[in-house]
Amino acid sequence: MLTASLLTRGGSVGEATTATVTAPLGVTPPPAKGTPIALTREIEVAAVGDLVMGASPYGLPSDGGASLFSSVKSLLVGDVVMANLEGTLSTGGASKCGDTPSTNCYAFQTPPGYVRWLREGGITLVNLANNHSADFGEAARQQTHTVLHDAGIAAAGQPEGTITYMQRAGGTVAAIGFGFNQQMNSLLDLDRARAIVEEAARHAGVVIVTMHVGAEGSSAQHLTFQTEMFLGENRGNPVQFARAMVDAGADLVVGHGPHVMRAMEVRKGRLIAYSLGNFMGYATFNLSGPSGQSGVLRVRLATDGRLLGGKLTSLGLYGKGVPAPGGQSVATVRALTAADLDVSGVTMTADGTIAEAAAQ
Repeated sequence: MLTASLLTRGGSVGEATTATVTAPLGVTPPPAKGTPIALTREIEVAAVGDLVMGASPYGLPSDGGASLFSSVKSLLVGDVVMANLEGTLSTGGASKCGDTPSTNCYAFQTPPGYVRWLREGGITLVNLANNHSADFGEAARQQTHTVLHDAGIAAAGQPEGTITYMQRAGGTVAAIGFGFNQQMNSLLDLDRARAIVEEAARHAGVVIVTMHVGAEGSSAQHLTFQTEMFLGENRGNPVQFARAMVDAGADLVVGHGPHVMRAMEVRKGRLIAYSLGNFMGYATFNLSGPSGQSGVLRVRLATDGRLLGGKLTSLGLYGKGVPAPGGQSVATVRALTAADLDVSGVTMTADGTIAEAAAQ
């Protein structure tokens, strides 16, 4: 059972009232009173970064998308398997870029039927709090929610105030998506974001935060510990935000948006992956250099959310942007972690194995 909570504010989230939003967004209140909160066993989460399965007018796979996940499906297993969905699963609507593709504007619209490949590929949760969720207007955004809901895939991050609850591992897991645009949970408002995470922690045994944050491109691999700008837009301070979310009660924070891999950190026994890069970008993403590096992160969390261990598997994006095992992503993340973080950096071996976090 997949549910989500939309909180309409009268003050802090804790003072909010719950409101039910009918289709097409399909948002419902938090789990009913008496629903188990605490997990009864450890939970496994798999996560990947930015995902586009092909989009008009850039190009679609000749086989209709059937083989997009074939090389990585065996890695996409877990109680929760999450990705950042760039663009919409929709038809119709006007592109934010107009009628002609531009090197300064990108708008992604994937056929709604491609949701099948997400589901069959193993994806169970997608983040929609990103700068491409409204590429084709409000109707396309709402159509995307409907398509995902009908396929049994949970959506996180929008509209503003949304907390997605899932019954997993004998208890309740909350997922919250954050981005830097309107009509979504904003990572630019730290007080509001903290309040949303604190609210989720009251209803769930484990809280997962997924964040679309930071500057883009090969020059954006390193953490700056500052607010990051891209094309004149404030895209947040990834380190400040992620650490604040852990302090507020998040048990796992997964980043995406820079389109390159970034360092990983352990804070209070909780894992922060600052960016998992591009996972799939058929005929859409720049794949040169570090932008062609990808990975699948799989972690095990204790019933209280503490990191029990995990593994990062290196992927590369091949052809027009299809993932397959290979490449040097593990080596890249290890090097970035050593360069950017001190003792808080995650312990990862050369094969991508992630060590258990010390008990707090």
